[in-house]
Amino acid sequence: MEELKQVQERVLLFAAQKKNLKEEAAWESLDELEELVRTAGGEVVAKVLQRVDSINPGFYIGTGKVQELAQMIALHDLTGVISDDELSPVQMRNLSEALGVKVMDRTLVILDIFAQRARSKEGKLQVEMAQLKYQNSRLTGFGSMLSKQGGGIGTRGPGEKKLELDKRHIRTRMELLQAEIDNLEKHRQLLRSRRQKNSTPVIAIVGYTNAGKSTLLNALADSDIYAADQLFATLDPTTRAVNLPSGTEVLVTDTVGFIRKLPHHLVKAFYSTLEEAKYADIILHVVDASSEHLATHYEVVHETLKKLGITELPIVTVYNKIDQVDAHYLQDDLAVSHVEISAREKRNLEELLNLLETMLYEKMKPFKILIPYTQAELLAFCHAQGERLEEEYLNDGVLMSGYLHSDSFYRIQEYLVD
Repeated sequence: MEELKQVQERVLLFAAQKKNLKEEAAWESLDELEELVRTAGGEVVAKVLQRVDSINPGFYIGTGKVQELAQMIALHDLTGVISDDELSPVQMRNLSEALGVKVMDRTLVILDIFAQRARSKEGKLQVEMAQLKYQNSRLTGFGSMLSKQGGGIGTRGPGEKKLELDKRHIRTRMELLQAEIDNLEKHRQLLRSRRQKNSTPVIAIVGYTNAGKSTLLNALADSDIYAADQLFATLDPTTRAVNLPSGTEVLVTDTVGFIRKLPHHLVKAFYSTLEEAKYADIILHVVDASSEHLATHYEVVHETLKKLGITELPIVTVYNKIDQVDAHYLQDDLAVSHVEISAREKRNLEELLNLLETMLYEKMKPFKILIPYTQAELLAFCHAQGERLEEEYLNDGVLMSGYLHSDSFYRIQEYLVD
């Protein structure tokens, strides 16, 4: 890919909010957008919120506010403006022509960060697919902006050179990308089926971005996954083996962080990655207990899990960063259990592991069986599916005890002994 000149954008953030909604929520979202822009490498000079009766279909904000933005752009010598909501192609084109600078939205900023952070082949393919879907619907909006871009936010990643291609070429590229993503999905399904065959418990870590998910996985598995105090520090899912107190090995998977106003097509682009959580035995919902916006974070995480079809799995809320909390914080009422930890200081991790082990063994039943030597397949089945196994070789067979999932208990029923 051709290297692009890195440009630090000096930008103004803006949003329109209907008057019947809480103004505090709009400013909270703009503050988060500012953090996203900083993560992408930009500088936020000003933030503007307009309270409106209805969203302007042509400009998103009112025409008077557009003139005000133009004056601020000239005053502060800005290189672009960024909307907190996703703009339609018409709105993006009209604003670009009226303001004379690059016009972006929250989605474009998130895509830019994803393009910087994707490391795996699948992650890069998914980013490019998401970029192309976004660009395909906005070719008319981008057309007048191409001469104003010159690098910076929204121009990174494998998809930026596709801006000048027509929709036919973009669709062709998307078809090729989808074929590659489908092949990788088949490989992941094969790995998943092997795990299920081996009866290895799987625990998925989910949560709002920058809650400390990767730090927790590092602490549990004694690994060195990249973790930093920034939004979307890691994008690609990572799985590590973790030993529970009894010695049972489980697989713990860290997933991409959630964030408010994540567009549907972006969720869909990363669905195959997030889908790993669907096949977990337990969901660990990691929460930044020090955040001032816990109510919003809970809502976003639970709504995203619902979109992914994850509604029946047990959720353990892990209140992280308790070393930074001085007072009470808002609790997550939808969790079946919770633990307070500090992943950075490795505080209360043993309590978390004990809880996970208890929950996993709730689905299992203790057994004691005598397996005839002629039943080698049953012996192999118990080795693959059982936990905490103990065995003794006798004259008439193998005396085995341990734990087995209740759904599989029928396989050993006739060999049970007192």
